[in-house]
Amino acid sequence: MNELSTRLANLGDALEAAAEADLALARRPRRRLTIAALAAAILIPGVAYAADRLISNHDVARSLPAGVLELAGMKPTCTTVVQNVEYHCVLDREPAHESGVVQGSVYETVDATQHVNGGCRALNQTATEWECYIGQAAVDQKIIGQDFLGAVQTTPGVG
Repeated sequence: MNELSTRLANLGDALEAAAEADLALARRPRRRLTIAALAAAILIPGVAYAADRLISNHDVARSLPAGVLELAGMKPTCTTVVQNVEYHCVLDREPAHESGVVQGSVYETVDATQHVNGGCRALNQTATEWECYIGQAAVDQKIIGQDFLGAVQTTPGVG
């Protein structure tokens, strides 16, 4: 009986291992389906949120004077070069000559929540044309530092 018990135990172990293998194969598609469903649940609202948060030309136009005291009161007109990344802005008039704003000047931009969201560079000698970059693009363009992106700024910067 001892040999029979050992053989039955081995047979039971083999059946258990085969059943576990079958169940593991059956679970994988469920795991993949669960992971896919979870990813969709996270990504779809994220894409919708991002689409809702597209930065408009008007947003960029407001953020330039909000970041630069020397441009306070000016009304830039901005056009999209690359959505949410790059904008070309033209001021309604020249900054005062004594302001020190000249071609090549760089300044941060500040969004409606008073956070630094990017920066702009003056393109011409009269500083009426600007190229503005939002987010990481402003850091990549060496307009603002990485640590400055997202910082709270409640008043426009000076010089």
